[in-house]
Amino acid sequence: MAKATVPLAALLMMVAAAILAVAPSPADAVCNMSSAQLKTCQPAAATTNPTPNPSAACCAALSGADLPCLCSYKNSPLLSFYDIDPNRAMQLPGKCGLTMPANC
Repeated sequence: MAKATVPLAALLMMVAAAILAVAPSPADAVCNMSSAQLKTCQPAAATTNPTPNPSAACCAALSGADLPCLCSYKNSPLLSFYDIDPNRAMQLPGKCGLTMPANC
């Protein structure tokens, strides 16, 4: 019996290590958007020289995003650190044809 548990434990450790190796890190995603997807929206929400409309890539990213979660960041001081105007950022979903949550 002891011999059977050792290989099973080793197998479980290998499976857990494989899952952790391929799973995205929570730090790499915010509200179902990867850091690369977030960057596609930055030009349209920039505090300096913003583009008039979000890119198609930004709209595609926003369509899969957790919009209520994004709303929770609208007053974050980190936005100014990343040159993001909160008012412009909150307009992006509408410019992409998406509906923002009512309480946002």
